[in-house]
Amino acid sequence: MSWLNKLPWGMLIIGSLLLGLAPFVPEPHLFEKVRMLFDGSLHKPMDIFDLFMHGSFPLLLLLKVIYSIIIK
Repeated sequence: MSWLNKLPWGMLIIGSLLLGLAPFVPEPHLFEKVRMLFDGSLHKPMDIFDLFMHGSFPLLLLLKVIYSIIIK
């Protein structure tokens, strides 16, 4: 997973905060889409795309944290 090591921490943290929590008001899309996923109402392709788009940076950050703690 050398590609994960090449990703800068700052980019992942800022991307997670900005894209993962956008829009800030009334509720971040990521929280809304995860709630829809657990409710079973995540059916529209646009909602699934939103989940992947808004969750990509937080997921990469989580993977990098786990990789840094456990592997190294």
